Amino acid sequence: MSKELAKKESLPGKPIPLEQAAPHLLDRICKENKGQKIRTTLDYFLQKTVAEIVENHHRELKFNEIHNAAVLVVEVETGHVLAYIGNTIKKDSIGHGNDVDIIVAPRSTGSILKPLLYASMLHAGEILPNTLIPDIPTQFGGLTPTNFDGSFSGAVPASKALYRSLNVPAVRMLKQFGVHHFYDVLVKCGMTTLNNPPDYYGLSLILGGAETSLWDLVTIYSGMARVLNHFAENSGYYNPANWHEAIYTASVPEKKTVEMQNLKKQGVLSASSIWFTFEAMREVNRPAELSGWKTFSSTGKIAWKTGTSFGFRDAWALGLNPDYVVAVWVGNANGEGRSGLIGVSTAAPLMFDVFNVLPESAWFNPPYDELEAVEVCRLSGYRSNPYCELVDTVNIQENGLKTMPCPYHQLVHLDKKGNFRVSDNCYDPSEMTHHSWFVLPPVMEWFYKKTNPLYRSLPPFSSDCEMNNSGNPMEFIYPGENTKLYLPVDLDGTIASIILEVAHRNPESVLYWHMDKEFIGMTKNSHRIAVQPSFGKHTITVIDNDGKSVTKTIEIIQSKGK
Repeated sequence: MSKELAKKESLPGKPIPLEQAAPHLLDRICKENKGQKIRTTLDYFLQKTVAEIVENHHRELKFNEIHNAAVLVVEVETGHVLAYIGNTIKKDSIGHGNDVDIIVAPRSTGSILKPLLYASMLHAGEILPNTLIPDIPTQFGGLTPTNFDGSFSGAVPASKALYRSLNVPAVRMLKQFGVHHFYDVLVKCGMTTLNNPPDYYGLSLILGGAETSLWDLVTIYSGMARVLNHFAENSGYYNPANWHEAIYTASVPEKKTVEMQNLKKQGVLSASSIWFTFEAMREVNRPAELSGWKTFSSTGKIAWKTGTSFGFRDAWALGLNPDYVVAVWVGNANGEGRSGLIGVSTAAPLMFDVFNVLPESAWFNPPYDELEAVEVCRLSGYRSNPYCELVDTVNIQENGLKTMPCPYHQLVHLDKKGNFRVSDNCYDPSEMTHHSWFVLPPVMEWFYKKTNPLYRSLPPFSSDCEMNNSGNPMEFIYPGENTKLYLPVDLDGTIASIILEVAHRNPESVLYWHMDKEFIGMTKNSHRIAVQPSFGKHTITVIDNDGKSVTKTIEIIQSKGK
C-alpha cells in the first residue's frame, strides 16, 4: 500500500537556492572566522537596495565593457559596515572576475589621496586653505605631471587645486611636504597597502603610484570624521581610539566610555585641518570640465572626491557626512582599462545614488577651539603683509599661524605719472608715487595672466633707471627644476629635438638664445626654441633686448634603453 501511495506522490522540485545577499562578505567571514558563528552589522534592507543600485549602473557600464563595481557603506560613529557589495554578481557577468572581492583588493589610488595631503599640510602649518600653489610646467627627475585637461593656471588656491583635482599643484605640494612625511601620515591613518619604502613610490605617491583598497579608504575617512565629530565633546583633546578599521561583526561594543587620561593634546590630523579639508571637498562651484557633476543630487551636504588611475583602469568615488561614509570603485577586475572609465562620470553617480537612500544628515560643527581669526591676503591666500590692499579677516587652523606672510605683494616706486618704475638713485624721491603691487614670478605670471585678466604686470623701469633694475624679468619654463634631460627618440629611431622655453614679463621683448656661447636663434612673443645638443653638459644663455639675461646649465643624458 505504501508503495502505491508513494508512486502517486509528485516528484520534489529543485532545491530552492539560498539567498546570496552578501556573498563576498560571506566568503571573507569564512576565511577570517573559521568555525565561528558570526552576526554581521549589515543592514539587510540597505544591503539589498545598494545591490540593486549597483546592478542598475552595471547594466549601463557593461555597454562600455566595464564589468565590475563595488560599494562599501560604513556608519561613522561605530565604524559598522552597513552595506558590503564586493562585486557585481549577476549571472550575465560570469567570466569577468566577479568572484573577486574588490573591497579588499589593492588598486591604484589615482587622485583619491589628495585630500589627505591637503589635510596633512594644513595640520603641519605649511599652507592655509587658499594659499596659492604654483601650477606651471613641472619636472622632478623622471616625473613630469600634467593636469587632466593639459592646461596650466600659473597659480591656484590650494583648496581649488583639491576640488579640481589638479595634478601639478599636488605634486609640488608633496615635494614641499616630503614623501617620507606623507607616507608616515598615511600609515598612521590606517593605510595598510604601502608594502614598499617611501622612496619606491616617490612623488608618484599622490598620483596613483601606490595602491589602496575600499576597506582602507573607509577606515581612513571614517576616522577623520570621528575625530571631527568628537572634538568638542572631548574638550579639544584627541582620542586615539577614533582611528580604527571598519567593523563587520556585531559583537564589538558600539561605544566605550572615554577616559580623559587616554586623550591626547594632538592628533594624527588636527580637527581644524580635517574641517577645512571636508569644506573643500564639498565645494559646490566645481568647474565645467568635471562634466556631469551638476546633475548629482543628494539629500544633504556631502564632502566627496573622485579618482581615476593611469590608463583608465580604476574609477573611485568617496563621499561622507557626519554619519556615513560611502566608497565606490568601478572598473574591470582583470585591470583592463576603458575609455570613459573616469571617477566623476562612472563612480560618482553610483555613490550619489547610494547617498540618496541614506537618512539625511546635518553637517560637521566647526572646531572653534582650533580656529584663529587672522587677516589673509585675498589674492595670495597667505597671511597679509603691510602691502596687501585686499584683506579678509577669516578663520584659519591654529597651526596656520606658522605660515609666512604674503610673499607676492611688494611696494613699487613709480614716476610721477605712474608709468615707469624708478629708484632713488635715478629719480627725485619727492616726485615718486608709491603703489602696492601683486607680483608673481615670471613663469607663474606667464600662465596666470592668461586666465586672470585683472592681473597687472609690473611697469618697466624708466630709461634713466634701467641700469639700476636688479630684478630679472625672465625665467625658464622648460627645463625647470630638473636639469638632466633625455633626448627624445622618434618612432623611426631618429633622435628628436628638445624644446626650451622661457617666460618674459614683457610680451614684446625679443630674446637672443645662445648655447655654449654660440648664437642659436632669436624669438619674439612665444619664446620657444628647438635644440638638439650632444650628450653631456651645456650652458644655455638667453638675453633680452634690454641686456637682461638668464642662464641655465643642462645635462643631456642617454636614454637607459639605448
